[in-house]
Amino acid sequence: MEFFWLLLIAGVVVLLQALVLGRRSLRQIDYERKLSRTYCHVGEDIEMIEIIQNKRRIPVPWLRLESILPAGFQFGHQAETAISEGTLYQNHTSLFSLSALTRITRRHQITCRQRGVFHMDSALMSAGDVFGLARANRPLRIESTMTVYPAYTAIDEMPEAYRSWQGEVEVRRWTNEDPFLITGVREYGSGDPMNQIHWKATARTGQLQVYRQGYSADPDVMILLNIEISEQMWRVVTEPIVAECGLSYCATIAADLIGKGMKAGFGHNAIIATEDEQDARILPAYGSEQLSALLQCMAEVQLKSRLPFHEFLQSFVPQHGQSNNMDILIVTPHVSEPIKQAITTLEQSGSTVSILHVPGIEQLKKSNHYQTMQDHQPRKKVSV
Repeated sequence: MEFFWLLLIAGVVVLLQALVLGRRSLRQIDYERKLSRTYCHVGEDIEMIEIIQNKRRIPVPWLRLESILPAGFQFGHQAETAISEGTLYQNHTSLFSLSALTRITRRHQITCRQRGVFHMDSALMSAGDVFGLARANRPLRIESTMTVYPAYTAIDEMPEAYRSWQGEVEVRRWTNEDPFLITGVREYGSGDPMNQIHWKATARTGQLQVYRQGYSADPDVMILLNIEISEQMWRVVTEPIVAECGLSYCATIAADLIGKGMKAGFGHNAIIATEDEQDARILPAYGSEQLSALLQCMAEVQLKSRLPFHEFLQSFVPQHGQSNNMDILIVTPHVSEPIKQAITTLEQSGSTVSILHVPGIEQLKKSNHYQTMQDHQPRKKVSV
């Protein structure tokens, strides 16, 4: 009889703890996640901070947190966290207990190994009683976005063609004609646009005369990236490391130009989040805000072709006989015949066009840059 009452009391205690510690266990549990920075470059480290607070006077025997995070984020080892990593995402599961009226802070060191814009906006919190008879689940909505810019390439690791172009641009900074600065007239020359003819001076001299323009201090440099690895590529980039190398070149060039007080812009023929093609280009401008906008645009590039590159180049040809004095630097893994024709049209409209070749996969494998790019790729692992 005493044994029966002992079992009855034990059963009541188990049911009571299931009621108190089980289904109600998440009622006063707060969770907050924040990042030490909201942007960085590939290869840099950030810190993800989690704050969990138990406002109840009753402990939580066990609490489990599950989060789906980008596979491109490499986490440092933590004993209480299990990480199951896939191609695009990794699942983080943490299991621990919370004392009554306790606030804990968990810090995760993360190395960002993949370029892109990542939204980490959900998590699942579960808790229950000691014996697992009752449990509670609560989905968590978290507003957290991380932007990872392309890695910079050291200037001495840039192709020799870039250093040559760099010197030419420095010279052209003081020799580019400014269409808004008129210093006189001169005789008409081959290639001068018709809208520059000074008709009164022509009538007076009997020969075609055009406006003589002054010179501006800085050219408008437009960096254009061709996401197509080869002319045969249909839509999806077949060698992502080559495309990422091109983006790294573009980021380095933009930072270099703006750091020297020059104007820089950026455009590409890759897939973008919106249907507005104007979002795939940013016109040249000065300053740190411009550099941030260019890097953001590069981070958003998806490794799929939106349209053939020669068609993208043609969109920069001015209409109705207007001239275009833009300095265009094309960053591309290949130059096809249609691209050459588009370049010729751009040059005839007044632009100065230069080409910076992105090495192919075989050339990259022989360089230190390839190993760096490999190190920045997501690593597949399962750690407990």
